[in-house]
Amino acid sequence: MTILLTGATGYIGSYVAGELLTRTDSQIAVLVRAKSDDEAKQRLWKSMQLHLDFDAFARALPRFEIYRGDLTSDDLGIEPAARERLADTMRSVIHCAASLNRKSDKVCFNVNLRGTLELIKLAQRAHARGGLVRFSDVSTVAVAGHRNAELIQEDTAVQWDRSDYDPYARTKKFCEHMVHELLPEVPSTIFRPSIVLGDSRFPETTQFDMVRAFAALASMRVLPLRRDWRVDIVPANYVGEAIARIHLEPSPAHGIYHLSSGEDSLSYGQIVDGLRAAGHPHRTFFAPRLEKPFGLAVEALMSTPRKYGVAAAASLMKVFLPYLTYDTVFSNRRVIAALGHAPAPFTDYALPLLRFAVENKFTYPYRPWPSDAAPRLAKAV
Repeated sequence: MTILLTGATGYIGSYVAGELLTRTDSQIAVLVRAKSDDEAKQRLWKSMQLHLDFDAFARALPRFEIYRGDLTSDDLGIEPAARERLADTMRSVIHCAASLNRKSDKVCFNVNLRGTLELIKLAQRAHARGGLVRFSDVSTVAVAGHRNAELIQEDTAVQWDRSDYDPYARTKKFCEHMVHELLPEVPSTIFRPSIVLGDSRFPETTQFDMVRAFAALASMRVLPLRRDWRVDIVPANYVGEAIARIHLEPSPAHGIYHLSSGEDSLSYGQIVDGLRAAGHPHRTFFAPRLEKPFGLAVEALMSTPRKYGVAAAASLMKVFLPYLTYDTVFSNRRVIAALGHAPAPFTDYALPLLRFAVENKFTYPYRPWPSDAAPRLAKAV
């Protein structure tokens, strides 16, 4: 059985790919945007560096069926013969690819809506030929829209008359709807991660947008937040494990899973205290009355000249601020029952993550494609 995985060159997708390599013998078809097969292999290697060294990657490479294409192109940009071969062989889909651009309607509609529609059309063709056993869509808890001080359950999260935070949340909500409406005969599973931040097993990460926001808050002496507000953070390794394991189940117990910390989500006070206990030097005070002035300051800093170096950081904080102040968490009892364990608390790995990000200037030290790659790849086959 071939599993089609989109987004394998992205952050969460790389975790799912790593889990699939160890949990199943199935071939893994991946969609990679590249101009050549060599470039596609190199992009895949870059994305898998958190999980495999090059020799392990070389041994795993025969498990990957690489299809060069693009979500934003007609028929996913896959050449006709390759597309027909994929439709004949794929038996399940894990759709991880998405644009997380929370400011651009154009990008989100093009990548998320159009891309998902093109993928569904391929899934329909594959189901008509051999039958799909599952279509898993990786969505987001942000589909719940504007909330405040709530515990959200999976089946009641989407309310169509509720306002959305941004284009990302809006398009992902409609992607879930398309899966249900356009693949009614295919068993489907919706996965909704909360704030995915770091890995509970090691400090390295390749995804820095939310880490930048976390680092900015961790450096502030006064936070415009309430000490008792909770923030639902989940490590990427838990998300990858959940998606792979539940997707591979013959009959998952539920159609929707929140991949979150749920009722065990930590408050800002607990995170600050945990950082301090672990050795973070800053002493932090909470001043929730400053939330509105802080928001206005962020707006002003967004308009400063680029040479000052603060506009980009302010824009990032503007995007994530609503997600940091809504004191809402997402029930995770379903995923705990499925996996048999809960995610690690953020305080277990927050300081090593923060130190890695700051010391490496919010970049990952990617290793280059080896000069002796060809013989090492041949030896691994």
